[in-house]
Formats: sequence, C-alpha cells, structure tokens
Amino acid sequence: MTMTQTSRIMRVNTLEVRKDNWGDTRIVSEELSVELAEHEVLLQVDRFALTANNISYAAAGDALGYWRFFPSPDGWGRIPAMGWADVVMSNHPKVALGERVWGFFPFSTHLKIVAGKISPQNFSDVSPHRDGLAPVYAQFDRASAYVIYEQAREDQDSLLRGLYMTAWLVNDFLEVNDAFGATSCLITSASSKTSIALGHCVKLAGSLSSIGVTSVGNVAFCESLGCYDRVITYGQVDCLDSSESVVLVDMTGSADILSNVHHHYVNKLKHSCRIGATHIDDTGSLGQLPGPAPEFFFAPGYIQTRSKEIGAAEFMVRLGTAYVGFRQFCDAWLRVEFSLGSEAAADTYQRVLAGKSDPASGQIISLRQE
Repeated sequence: MTMTQTSRIMRVNTLEVRKDNWGDTRIVSEELSVELAEHEVLLQVDRFALTANNISYAAAGDALGYWRFFPSPDGWGRIPAMGWADVVMSNHPKVALGERVWGFFPFSTHLKIVAGKISPQNFSDVSPHRDGLAPVYAQFDRASAYVIYEQAREDQDSLLRGLYMTAWLVNDFLEVNDAFGATSCLITSASSKTSIALGHCVKLAGSLSSIGVTSVGNVAFCESLGCYDRVITYGQVDCLDSSESVVLVDMTGSADILSNVHHHYVNKLKHSCRIGATHIDDTGSLGQLPGPAPEFFFAPGYIQTRSKEIGAAEFMVRLGTAYVGFRQFCDAWLRVEFSLGSEAAADTYQRVLAGKSDPASGQIISLRQE
C-alpha cells in the first residue's frame, strides 16, 4: 500500500479490458482516499485465479450484470475474479483488521467496500451499485469460519471453488429434472476446469454417461483424467449416435458448435444448457435451431431456489462434502502457476484469453508490487 500520512491518499492499480474487445487491456493507476466512511472496509487483494471462467464473465458482462460489480467508465470493464484478500482498514465494528476473506475481486491491488449483512461466516458489499445484482457475488467469506479452510489450499480454492459450485449446481439441476429423459451428457470445452468439474460430478452421480468434447490437442489430457466415459473432438460430433437421447452442457459459447450439435440430434437433444464462452472468436448469432432452445444457466438464481427447497444448511453440507472430494481428485493433475505484478498479470490474461494456457495448469495472479 502506497499512502502519504498527510493526504491519506493511496494509489491502486487495476487491470481493465475493453468491453467490446477483451484483448485490449490497460493498467489503471488511480488515487483512492483511505478516509473511511461509516461501515467502509478496505481490502488488500492478495491473489486471485484466472481461468476460462473469467472470460465467460466478460461474455455475459452486459446480459448478467458482471460489468456492474466493479464499475469503470468510458467503455472499459473490470472482470471479476475469485481470490483472497486481507482487511487492512475497517470502519465497521464487526469486521476486524487483519481478517482474511475469499470472494470476488477486480483484477486490482485493493477494493473499498461498504460492509453489511454481517454474519459469523461472511459479510457483503452493500454499496449502492450492488443493488439488483446477485447477492452471492457481493459476499466475502471469512477464512476463520470456512470449515474446510487450509492455508496450503488457498490457490486451489481460488481456482476451483467457484467453478466447482457452478458444475455441481448444473449436475444437481440435471438430476432434479431426471436429465430430461436423456442417457448421456455432452460436455464441450472438456479440458476447461468447469467442464472437468462437471464431468467429475456426472461420473460420481452415475445416472448419465459423459462425453467430453474438446480440441484434438487436448484429447489425451481429458482421457487421462478419468472423469469422462468418452472423449471426442469437435470434428467427431457427427459420428455420435444421433438416435441416443442427450443433454448438452456447452462451455464454448460457439455458435458453430451449438448449431452442429442441435442439427445432429434434433429432437433427441433433450436440453441445451449454456454456461461459458471459451471460444471467443465464434460467439455470433445462433439463429433458429432444431430441438430445444439453448438456455443460459444462471447459478446464483439456482442457488436461491435449491437453498429454499432443501434448506440452506443442507445445501451447503452437500456442496461442501462434494467439493472436498473434487479437491482431492485435482491433487493428481492440477499444477498451480503464479504471476506477480501488472505486466505478468496482463501477459497471463492474454494467454488465457487466447486459449493457450496448459489445461493442467492453474493461473494465480497478483498485481502487488514485485
């Protein structure tokens, strides 16, 4: 933290992207007053994960409100990322200096929030710009109250915890709906960590066979994981048995891939679920497709629905228990890579955006000074 004692001003560095061209980035250095108003809290962002999931946030930035988490002017956006931070200043009696928290942050060195909705487990940012946004994204979980917290697994949690929740919710959604009568689940972008998590969930549930769909270069990696019953390339979709009833969970956001699957299966495609956008060069208009209309899966809405149905405590027990097993599964293949500083963070972002990162690696970045 750089701050003068007289002005009580500090400088904060943030990586921003063009909302209409995610490959165009800039590092913004701006002044932030550390004179805290009532209930304001200053968080120093330690580190956060960067995966294909973050690119999906940019893809849905306008549609699902992700750009509104951390507002920025003039056509620039701040992509949310999951990670860890420390409370370095607090003007709230129930948020202690030095607390370590996990949640959504901008690609930044610091974040000032208005703390509210305080509980022993977490607190939230109740700043006015958060109004109307999904509450789960404004929540900061206290490390001291996280029952499966392990300091050595912080990076792994940053990489996996949020995306595993999405995958677990999708699998739960399919199970609640009896997989819409399907016998197999097609999972695109099979080398992405969200897809791997879904493949792991489907495999454990045992009610559907899982077919991972990936690029030629990632077939061997996906097969080595053991979480898919079968792995094929995008060019082999036409070779699948079109008389078999399937559900599609698409992580690519690719108009061509969606169209190909829909035209191949037609009415044997029982549900078409859209989540990610790993193929950023092919997110054009879909037009009219045969079979069920593709539907976006909005995880925060489903969390609220299922929490009410089975109870919030039971929901968290089921999710937490499953997640512990997935963390152990990932110990065998996930390699964490760390990038420190603004330039390194920007370079890592470009690699992930271009789909050039090793699927077995997990990128953790920090904008702290080297």
